[in-house]
Amino acid sequence: MIAGRGRPAAGSDGGDCDLVQKDSLLPTPRELGAVPGREPLDPDAAISIRGLVKRYGDRAAVDGLDLDIRRGEIFALLGPNGAGKTTTVEVLEGYRRRDGGAVRVLGVDPARGGRRWKAQLGIVLQSGAGDSQLSVRELLKARASYYAEPRDPDEVLELVGLTDKAGARGRSLSGGQRRRLDVALGIVGRPRLLFLDEPTTGFDPEARRQFWALIRSLRDLGTTMLLTTHYLDEAEALADRVGVIARGQLAEVAVPTALGGRGTAPAVVSWTEGGVRRTAETATPTAFVRELAARFPGEVPDLAVSRPTLEDVYLKMIGDHS
Repeated sequence: MIAGRGRPAAGSDGGDCDLVQKDSLLPTPRELGAVPGREPLDPDAAISIRGLVKRYGDRAAVDGLDLDIRRGEIFALLGPNGAGKTTTVEVLEGYRRRDGGAVRVLGVDPARGGRRWKAQLGIVLQSGAGDSQLSVRELLKARASYYAEPRDPDEVLELVGLTDKAGARGRSLSGGQRRRLDVALGIVGRPRLLFLDEPTTGFDPEARRQFWALIRSLRDLGTTMLLTTHYLDEAEALADRVGVIARGQLAEVAVPTALGGRGTAPAVVSWTEGGVRRTAETATPTAFVRELAARFPGEVPDLAVSRPTLEDVYLKMIGDHS
């Protein structure tokens, strides 16, 4: 993982969270921590949450959240600042204790996760190791030494596209290269689950798309990823499913194309007629365009057909829960 927010490295002791779990054994129903009135935790999920509560004084930052994240998927958790997104992720990572509910991450309660469990996690935070005086290869070798079976540092450099920067000091890298280094440090321990916190903040468009290709390649290797982002196009491009959190509760979980009823929402048809821009909503856009085309001798001027974007439905959802 990348240093930040006062967190220890994934392979370190982690203070009072040093009880080594028998991760290879399926948990018993008692160990699963059933929550009254809710379905049992899913032992096959990478992350399973039931009734998660976290309070700060009288305020509930997370208020009864339920969620399952499948193994091998990229899941994007969306939400405005203060919605409970960061608190939820920190509970899952084992760096913040919950006040209620049941949570299992890779089959283990993160509040009791030990070294073996932590070694299965990769964490990429917003602030990374880019200011280091060490070279890129030296940083990776040092991180790899924390793990029993790390990836070869040179293999990781090739995977993230930093082979030609292996001898460069971290502080000499560009912003996009530093984020690639952050990911390299997060995956050198062969994590089964990777947390990505706003991974492309500050990227130019080309660097973002190169980074997206890297994330997809990690999914192809079988890595489960939990992504937090404020870029809705990023969530749509990368995530198998997205979840929207607002006021400490999960508003909806769906594939990006179906969130908020996008898949069945009326289409908006726009065109220019008589020098005036016109629009119409219709549930049958193909039939509407066919009728529209019959009114023109050639192409329909400035024709456009659209459905609500992910941003449209996201803003409506967080507005409804504000």
